[in-house]
Amino acid sequence: MTHDGKPAVVLVHGLWNTVNIFGRLYLYLERQGWDVHAVSLMPNNGDIGIDQQAEQLHRFVELSLGSQRPFYLVGFSMGGLVSRYYLQRLGGLRRVRRFVGVAVPHYGSVLAWFRWNVGGIQMRPGSSFLADLNWDMEQLLACRPLSLWTPYDLLVLPARHCCLPIGENQRLPVTSHNGMLRDELSLRAIATALAN
Repeated sequence: MTHDGKPAVVLVHGLWNTVNIFGRLYLYLERQGWDVHAVSLMPNNGDIGIDQQAEQLHRFVELSLGSQRPFYLVGFSMGGLVSRYYLQRLGGLRRVRRFVGVAVPHYGSVLAWFRWNVGGIQMRPGSSFLADLNWDMEQLLACRPLSLWTPYDLLVLPARHCCLPIGENQRLPVTSHNGMLRDELSLRAIATALAN
């Protein structure tokens, strides 16, 4: 069930990020007794599809946690879409206790219109990728989804695209997209969600 009695949580970064973006969150959760794992998705610039990155996540989980151990999943930005694909299309729902999405463009971002690689195209509002992922999002209810978002997000535009019509949405007065992984309000909200 757990490693040394600790529950496991997997962190999934977004576009242009590395695992380093989770520095504060990683330590925050570790101090609260979590067995924290962060996947490194490569390439991290959108040159491969979100579905292919989800395959990387699947392999990482199997290698890090084995094939049976349950865990919690936190996806940041595009990493939240990677997480959703893993949950909805690759069987992750059978293992994940709770999914927390942090500043995730569930309905895309208009900024993705300035990107011409596959990951950028998939994140455009109304893309076939997002339409497919969103048509059966009710599956996510099995892992009690929480969407954390800020109205001051300047990378997911409009910011309301971070909200899902299912599960729980929590608005935080955090001043930036990346701040959602650094601000004490966000750290506390993530930890509280994982503990409940």
